[in-house]
Amino acid sequence: MGSLSISFPQEQEEKSIIDQTKLLNLFKAQQNYLNHFFQNLDLSQTLNFTQTLLNCRGTIFFTGVGKSGFVAQKISQTLISLGIKSGFLSPVDALHGDIGILAPVDLLVLFSKSGNSEELLRLVPCAKAKGAYLISVTSVKPNWLMGLCDLNVHLPLERELCPFDLAPVTSTAIQMVFGDTVAIALMGARNLNKKEYAANHPAGRIGKSLIFKVKDLMKKKEELPVCKEGDLIMDQLVELTSKGCGCLLVKDDGYHLLGTFTDGDLRRTLKASGEGIFKLSVGEMCNRNPRTIGPDAMAVDAMQKMESPPSPVQFLPVTSDDNVLIGIVTLHDLVSAGL
Repeated sequence: MGSLSISFPQEQEEKSIIDQTKLLNLFKAQQNYLNHFFQNLDLSQTLNFTQTLLNCRGTIFFTGVGKSGFVAQKISQTLISLGIKSGFLSPVDALHGDIGILAPVDLLVLFSKSGNSEELLRLVPCAKAKGAYLISVTSVKPNWLMGLCDLNVHLPLERELCPFDLAPVTSTAIQMVFGDTVAIALMGARNLNKKEYAANHPAGRIGKSLIFKVKDLMKKKEELPVCKEGDLIMDQLVELTSKGCGCLLVKDDGYHLLGTFTDGDLRRTLKASGEGIFKLSVGEMCNRNPRTIGPDAMAVDAMQKMESPPSPVQFLPVTSDDNVLIGIVTLHDLVSAGL
């Protein structure tokens, strides 16, 4: 008895297509809503808010619910990265013990579009009981938080980009712009320099480019592929290839750098001289004017020097002021360090 075969018509998937004009209009509309914020922001309120944060003797805590909570966390993290004592306080967890972190010298900044979030309203009297200074940052007025906090900042909001004027996309954008701009103002007022900023970002590329010096990454002593100018090229092949630098560093008895001989020089010499290479010394074929760098130079400057005209190089001998060979830094070393 044969099996019954039933075939079903294949359903064709309908692909949605983004209308280019509609997309462009959305970006233009968002731009207009952001312009409304910038044009109507009360600068005196903003100055008072920024000065209050600058004068804080304790920790600046941020809180918020939902999307505003995510913005509050991000702004707090920005301040921390600038060396400013800050933290995020969950309004829910605060009522279950975390409010114990608040002290009378602290600030609590409450981000809320409506200013009427139940979680924040429940938090306010508890935070006041701890003696903290409360600041509301809201976009709808009047609201309950404005009447309960010590300082209020209004972020002008024309409407949300959402067609229903509900999804918090424009309101959170202006919260982020406001908070991060204030953070940079605090950065300037505290005279934070690049070195201090880099110290707070040691694992990132920014920090590495501002912290690492050539002497931190260079090879030295027994790691160096060294030879003398009278050594025959063919006698130094092991030294040329075994140290992983792609070159020989030609030195005199006083360890002064006389030149460099690369694996590229080896190929060119072999092509031009043939068997004659067996009689040639390193000193006869080396580059007597190589690029060098000092040990205290920034590693990022070493990379730029390697990439500079007339042609890029893969290494830089590291020398002292009197041309004594100290080490070598390679492009591989710099890339491996995350630069």
